[in-house]
Amino acid sequence: MKNAMAIIDFSSSEIVTLVGEMGVNDTLIIYGKGRVSYAGFQNSEFLEPENLKDAIKSSIAGAESAMGGKITEIFVGVPGEFTAVIPKTVSLTFPRAKRITDFDLESIFRTGNTFEKEINYCTINKSVIYYELDDGNRVIDPIDMKSRNLVGNVSYVLALSSFVNQIKEIFSKLRITIRGFISSVLAQCLYLLDDEERDKYAIMIDVGYISTSVAITQGNGLLFLSSFSLGGGYVSSDLSQCLRIPFKEAEELKNKVVIAWEPLQTDKYYVSYKGTLHSYSAKATNEITLDRIENICDYILRCLNASGFELPYFIPVYLVGDGLYKIKGIKNIISQKLKRQVFFAERANYHKVKPTDDSSQSLLGFVVNNNELLDKIIIKY
Repeated sequence: MKNAMAIIDFSSSEIVTLVGEMGVNDTLIIYGKGRVSYAGFQNSEFLEPENLKDAIKSSIAGAESAMGGKITEIFVGVPGEFTAVIPKTVSLTFPRAKRITDFDLESIFRTGNTFEKEINYCTINKSVIYYELDDGNRVIDPIDMKSRNLVGNVSYVLALSSFVNQIKEIFSKLRITIRGFISSVLAQCLYLLDDEERDKYAIMIDVGYISTSVAITQGNGLLFLSSFSLGGGYVSSDLSQCLRIPFKEAEELKNKVVIAWEPLQTDKYYVSYKGTLHSYSAKATNEITLDRIENICDYILRCLNASGFELPYFIPVYLVGDGLYKIKGIKNIISQKLKRQVFFAERANYHKVKPTDDSSQSLLGFVVNNNELLDKIIIKY
């Protein structure tokens, strides 16, 4: 556990703490894990802020118990709903052609970071989309290359100050040092998608339980990020209301759905709830489920249309998150609605991460596997 690191990740239904390090063959070794359900967040606010500290404490305690030790330092993942992404183009011109240095790259980011006077937001991450040199070449790392001009297409992730201050206060009381805040969506893009996939545009959609985030990524950064408060939990809520059944039973029913199936009026889904087997019209269940999925897809399309980027239909969509993944055939339905190829994001040369762990394991995998890039991305304050 010498090189182990700790992260805490906030989804819209759970708080997950992981402690681990990178093992052989690009696998994660996880020493401790704490997973706690909580009220989550909606419209960029925690739903039960008075219970947040206890939920965080319980999640951390679970990881500490599993690893048999104490967590003293941690990286905090920031959900999409609490962040904003701002891409910028920043230019430097030198008196004569010179070799590009780390100082020049830092100058690009310092020049572009004009957000110090923001009251509601603070900058947590900075990353490069690409640099452009005199000859027009686009590169990710121009160090030691000669050029008289350096154009940086860079990206900044800003987090709501209310989120950052709230989390800092809680961890101060827990006497745990925060090593940095990291956009959970950025970590997913950098960890689950390889360099080749990110050289061109790629679209990452994280459908959670209450919240969904839509991101456009290129290079080592995010070009666009938008979130809205709709997710898989709304399917369960619709089933509960329309069929007049308990919410927990609706959750179980949702997990039975085969969305591409066109059932007959007599077809049924069967759910065992509190020791009793109940049956529900498969046709009605599918119609209710599909209606909400199409509603979520409509919001995704609105986000993509509002991005301002031209996104040809051959650009793939990578799907992550635990909100809808148990619905059989969900990938094909979303693909039909978005009119794009949809893939479940899966890291090359790595065992498949369960959708329930996409965000937390991506966050841990990123911090333990990218020390040099991590130092460049996180803004210390």
